[in-house]
Amino acid sequence: MKAQVRVDGDGTDALGSMPSTSSPSYADRSALQTAFDHFASRVTRWAGSPGIFCVALITVVLWAAAGPIFHFSENWQLVINTGTTIVTFLMVFLIQQSQNKDSVAIHLKLNELLAANREASNRMIGIEELDEQDLRDVASFYVRLAERAKVAGSNKEVHSIDEEGMPASQSDRAQGGSHKLLKH
Repeated sequence: MKAQVRVDGDGTDALGSMPSTSSPSYADRSALQTAFDHFASRVTRWAGSPGIFCVALITVVLWAAAGPIFHFSENWQLVINTGTTIVTFLMVFLIQQSQNKDSVAIHLKLNELLAANREASNRMIGIEELDEQDLRDVASFYVRLAERAKVAGSNKEVHSIDEEGMPASQSDRAQGGSHKLLKH
């Protein structure tokens, strides 16, 4: 069975964006992406350390202790609100970068396991690119498979998504939808 890889437009991704694992441009290196990746990895490891947690905790305790000095004024409250908002806003992007990288690595590892297993359908490779309804359709196949396994009891059977096929809208895209599909 041939796996299908979806390529949007000319196969390139926006500068600095996290490309899809199905995109040929994923293998290309962007200096901006590489630099941001290294920065995000260092900062998220640093921010998740016990020492930084203690610094944040001490900051909050000192701020709370300063409350009576500043008569619990609006400016006193504004200091902690502004500081935490700025830190949270920036950390969201750094954590998302690290999460994107981890997600891509997991998808690639799973793709390798699927490709290496003769009984697994290679058509499952890259399904993270399906839309929500298509993923629900694939999930319903596995719900039905679980029901079959309960009925079969101790009789073990091997089944694949190839028995029922991919969701209809996935095959519609393969026949001329909005994305160009490459077959490997």
